[in-house]
Order: sequence, then structure tokens, then C-alpha cells
Amino acid sequence: MDSRVLKTLEFDKIRDEVAGHCTSVLGRSRISGLVPSTDLGEVAALLAETDEALAIYRIRGNVPMGGLFDIRPYSKRAQAGGMLGAMELMETASTIRAGRILRQFLEAIEAEGEIDIPLFLAKKEEMPVLTALEHEINACIDDNGKVVDSASGALRSIRQQLRAQEGRVRDKLEQYTRNNAKMLSDAIVTIRNDRYVIPVKQEYRTHFGGIVHDQSASGQTLFIEPDAVVQANNEIRRLKMKENEEIERILRMLSEQVQGHAHELFVLIGILGDMDVVLAKAKYGMAEKATIPGVNDEGSIRMVKARHPLIPREEAVTNTIEFGGDTTAIVITGPNTGGKTVTLKTVGLCTLMAQSGLPIPALEGSEMAVFDGIYADIGDEQSIEQSLSTFSSHMVNIVGILERFDERSLVLFDELGSGTDPQEGAALAIAILDEVHGRGARVMATTHYPELKAYGYNRPGVVNASVEFDVETLSPTYRLLIGVPGRSNAFEISKRLGLPDHIIRHAKTFTGEDRNEVETMITSLEASRVQAEKDAEETARVLHESEELRSQLEERLSEYDSKKDQLEEKAKEKAKKIVEDARREAETVISELRSMRLNAGAQVKEHELIEAKKRLEGAVPQEDLRKKPKTKAKPAKHELQPGDEVKVISYGQKGTLLEKGSDGEWLVQIGILKMRLHESDLEYVKPEKPKETVTVANVRGRSAEGVRMELDLRGERYEDAIRRTEKYIDDALLANYPRVSIIHGKGTGALREGIQKYLRRHSRVKSFRFGEAGEGGSGVTVVELK
Repeated sequence: MDSRVLKTLEFDKIRDEVAGHCTSVLGRSRISGLVPSTDLGEVAALLAETDEALAIYRIRGNVPMGGLFDIRPYSKRAQAGGMLGAMELMETASTIRAGRILRQFLEAIEAEGEIDIPLFLAKKEEMPVLTALEHEINACIDDNGKVVDSASGALRSIRQQLRAQEGRVRDKLEQYTRNNAKMLSDAIVTIRNDRYVIPVKQEYRTHFGGIVHDQSASGQTLFIEPDAVVQANNEIRRLKMKENEEIERILRMLSEQVQGHAHELFVLIGILGDMDVVLAKAKYGMAEKATIPGVNDEGSIRMVKARHPLIPREEAVTNTIEFGGDTTAIVITGPNTGGKTVTLKTVGLCTLMAQSGLPIPALEGSEMAVFDGIYADIGDEQSIEQSLSTFSSHMVNIVGILERFDERSLVLFDELGSGTDPQEGAALAIAILDEVHGRGARVMATTHYPELKAYGYNRPGVVNASVEFDVETLSPTYRLLIGVPGRSNAFEISKRLGLPDHIIRHAKTFTGEDRNEVETMITSLEASRVQAEKDAEETARVLHESEELRSQLEERLSEYDSKKDQLEEKAKEKAKKIVEDARREAETVISELRSMRLNAGAQVKEHELIEAKKRLEGAVPQEDLRKKPKTKAKPAKHELQPGDEVKVISYGQKGTLLEKGSDGEWLVQIGILKMRLHESDLEYVKPEKPKETVTVANVRGRSAEGVRMELDLRGERYEDAIRRTEKYIDDALLANYPRVSIIHGKGTGALREGIQKYLRRHSRVKSFRFGEAGEGGSGVTVVELK
């Protein structure tokens, strides 16, 4: 991609903004070298990675990326056999720990199955496991980059001897200071040239003997090592040399272990750097309310409600820009400062962002094309060094573009043909547009020339556009109107500003008939557009009402079907019971008749047979032919509103509606509980009678629900971490928490010191301490609240 185009479209400013969201120097250095890709598959993969990162942030809120350092120079030096310093080894262990924590974080997401992140999980699988090396380094070096006593038995023994010897020397010298206070400038023991000395006044220098190591600036104080401690200081010096030798041995041993894992460390830091870049892209997208567009290699662009990414959201005017397919060129006309150049830069910059895997500032459903080349001639390109005028400089750029572009290119021309004679400039502009458009490239151009207003009407694949101008306010609206060329507003503006009518009428006589016809056509098009927008608004309103009515009808039909099914089920149960009773009665009668017939000595009387026949006839269920009373018409269903009293069908309890969610569920207050329930599980309860209500102000502390007992700040920037800590302490106080934990990690210690400095100043913080071994150690601060 042409570096000049990246600068012209201000892509470097976008890179700087994204780099600000990185958590490591490695990520920032990679962002600074970020360039758009021209391969469709690679662009799709980059955007898919960013989309996964956005999904992680939406669900989890944060990703642990703290403690990451660029350890490539250390690994390279260890690979060459060099010895690493204690701080370098500590940063190596910290980076390994950062990879381990991130791997565990991704494994937890994978186990829950809440988010589909195959690309991140694939990177997780490629991350080498170097936990053993991390533990080896942490066993020898603390978080401040110091070799600990427990690094080896020899080092522990040497340091014990050293501390004992230093204690004896200090005791001896402190005895000197107590007994000879008059001869000393100050009754203290100090160190010069790594040897313990006392400050002696000049006039008493011979009283102590020994070695003079230094003197004050005035020469009145000498720092003397008395003879009595010379041998003891020599012993301290010898022990320190042994200590340094042992430390060097430990560092060489650890460096050799780093050397054995150097290749794996290069792989690890490469993957962590990639993840830092992708997560920074996602954080930029969330900050800018940007979305992931679809991509294609067909030259089709559709940007829904897009804005320029470098203009603040509250100031930018959004536009829907669509071309490609049958439309391959857009010619934009309109007044100066109307937004033509911004529109050009928006298309070009968003294309560069999409091809770099960045979200674009447009709504969902947007789609960008992947181009092999993006070329732009935008702005005042006058070159004093090359003695070129504005027109000449533009022509040099355009000639370069014409030599390089092809059918897979996006070409942007700002004020094409300007800076020279209007008639010749317009002719050149038309010829250049014909050349670029004829060779199949996608092209957008802005111009002032009236000759180009009709350009889109007699060439297939070309569409006119303009930036809207409000004649009433004499100011542009920055809205892009596709399909309508910009018309001249000189006469209308002059009239609004008070120019006499007879002068305006006289001026109109000098305009050609063709120009008047074009202006009339444009005026007609604008009127048609305004009417079309009104019709579209009315259609949208009617459609919305129809949708609501359809929804209500479907709901009532569903209720009817449900009630009908219930009634049919009850009827079937009742009929089944009647038939079953009739069958049992018939069986009883038949059994009795058989008994009578088999009774040899008995005579069956006529009245007994008649009675049995009646019982059989009575067992047959008869249809109730009586006219059923008409059921009362069911009242229209009450539309639930916040504050309504309802019955929760599944629980049989009454509650009060608080608010309705976007998914159709209601937040219901049931006693002291708040629950989210679907509307189908709620039944409106009509109040018995209106009662006089009294408004009572209820002041409560914040519910503990939603306030966790710990705050994780790992991976946060310093300013953001302090801001989050301040808000979290307030939330914890409102929730009446006696104690909370703040997780800041170990790292360089800067974040930890900043958090603790803030806690010292907080009036409601009783005390704080580092976490115990089971609480996270020095990576956690436990805070006691008043």
C-alpha cells in the first residue's frame, strides 16, 4: 500500500489511537508498523479475530494482559551464551506468567462454552508451556529484581555471615560515637567506598588513627575508618565478593535455562504480541462504537450511517454511502466546507481500517471491498520545493495514479481539474473520469464544475451526489444526497443576504439556457427527494402500526388457541369419565342377568327384566341438548406498564413491575426479591379501588448485588486503574463491605504504588496490607474500610 496515501488519509493517526490501547511496548511497536492487507482471506481472518476479541470484552469485560515485556533482546543474548541480569530474568518470568494467566483465562472460556472463539483458542494451543522455567526464576529472584537468600544454600550462608559481621562493625563504631561525641561532627555511622566509617572533626583526626576515606566539602569533617575496624571491614569486603560470585553463578545458571528455552520464548512473545494487537483493536472499536464489516473482493461498498473516525462522535454527521456492482463511480458536487472532502476521506480511511482488521465507525450490516490499491489526490498539494503550482502538483499525482491503478483499485479525486481555466479544467476532469471509470476501477470524485453535474446522466455506472445546503440558514448540513447533483445557491444566498432583486434578475440573464434547464432539473429532483423522504416516513409509521397490530392479533390468536386446547382437553377427560361409568354400569347389569339365567330354581319376573333394561339404557351417555348460555366476552388484554401489580403464574405470588427489557422480559419486585420474568408468566391484577398515595422518599445504600469483593486491575492503564479504584471504593462503602481486595499484579510495581498512594489519602480507608500467601501475595492489596 502506498505510504503517501496512508499519510494523506491520516491512517497514521488511527494507528496512534489504537496503539494507545495496547498494554505492552511490543504491541505498540507492532501497531506502529500496521499496514492494510490486500488479500481477502487474510482480511477476513483479521476481522474475525477482532470480532472474537469484542465478544470476549462484551461478556468478560476485561482480559488479563498485565506483566508483559518485550524479552526478545534478553532471549537473543541468552541464546548467544550471555548472562542475563536479575531484572531481565524477572521480566522474563513475568512474561511467562502473563502467558500462563492468559492461557488459563481462555481455557475457562472454552470450558464454559459461552463464547465461540476458535481463533483465540487456536493461538492458545500454540503457546508453549514454560511454567517450570517461571518457577525456577521466581525461586531465585523477587519482584524487585533482587536475588533472594533462598536462591542457594551457599548464598544464604554468606549473607548470614555478612549481616553478622556488619552488625559487629556497626556496634563497634556506635561505641566510638557514644564515647567520643565531642570529636565527631555527627554521632552517626556511615559508609564510604563500601566501608563503615565515622565523621571526625578535622582537629581530632590523629585521635582515632586508621584510614581517611573522604572529607566534607568544607574540609572540616573527615570520614575515618578506625584501626579497630579495618580488619572487620576487610572481612565484610571479602564476604561481599563471595556474595557477588555466588549471585553471578546463580544468574549464569538461570541464563543457561533461558538459553535452552529461547526458541519457545520467541514463539510465546510473538503470540502474546499478536493478542495484544488484536485486543487493542477491539478496545478501540468499543471506544469508538465501531462495528465489524463484511468484506468482499467485488468492489462493493455499503457503509450504513458511517462517520469519519477522526471527528468526535458528537460532532460528526453520519451518512449512508453505497456503490459498487452496477454503480462504479460517484461524482459529488456542492459548496465549499460542505463535507465533500470528508466524505472522500471517510470512504478511503474506513477501507484502510477494514483491510487492517479494524472495526469501522458505521452501523451493523456495513460491507467493505478489499482493494489491491487505494489512490488519493486530496488537498492542496502545492510544492514550493519543486516549483509546482497547485494544478501542476495535482497533475503529477494524477499521472502517477493513472500509471498504477487497475480494475481492483479505489481512486479518490478531490476537486478534480481545479486550479486552472474552468472550461479546460472541466474537460480534463471528464476525460480523467472516463479513463478511470472505463478501466473498471471504483472512483469517487468531488468537483465544482457545473459541466460534471450532468456527467452521471449520460454514462452507465456513474451516479451523481451532492452535499445538502440549507438556504434558510446559509449553512451546509453535511448530509450526502446520492442521486442528486448539487445545484448552485449563489442567487438564493445573495437574495437572502439582501442583494436587490433587479440585480439578481439581471444576473440570471447572463446564464445560458442549458444551465437554467439543469438548475430547474436539480430543483425538481430536490423537491422529489423531499417528498420521497416524507412518504418514506409515513410508510414507516404505517408499517410500524401494522406490525404492532399484527403482533397483538397473533398474541390474541395464541391465547385463543391455548384456551381452546385446554377446553378440549377438559371435555375429553369428562367424556372419558362418563363412558367409563357407563361401561361399568352395563357390565354390572349384564352380570346380574347372567346370574338370574343360571339360577335354575329361580324364575325371572317381568318387572325385573324391565328394570334391568332401564338401567342399561341409563348407562348410555346422552348429549346435553340444552342451549348453553353465551359466555361473556373476554375483555381486551391489559398492556403491562411499569408500576402495574401482577401475579407471577409460575410462583403464585404477587409483585410489581419495575422495567421492561429489550428481550421482552420484565424486572419484577416480589417482596424483597427482584426477578426477570417473561411476560407470558405474568397476569395483570386490577387494583381493588384507588387509594390515596403518599410519596415517601426512600434513601438506601447501594445494594451489594453487583459489587464484588475484589477488583481486578491487571492489564489496566495507570489513569484508568486509579479511576476504577476510586469508583470501586465508593461502591464498596455503599454496600457496607468491611474489607475488599484490589488485584494489581506484581509487574514493575508502578501500579501497586499508585493504588496504595491513593488508599493512604482516602478518609474511609482504615488500613491496607499485602495479601497473604493464599490471597495473592504482593500482587494483591487487602483494604480495611471504616
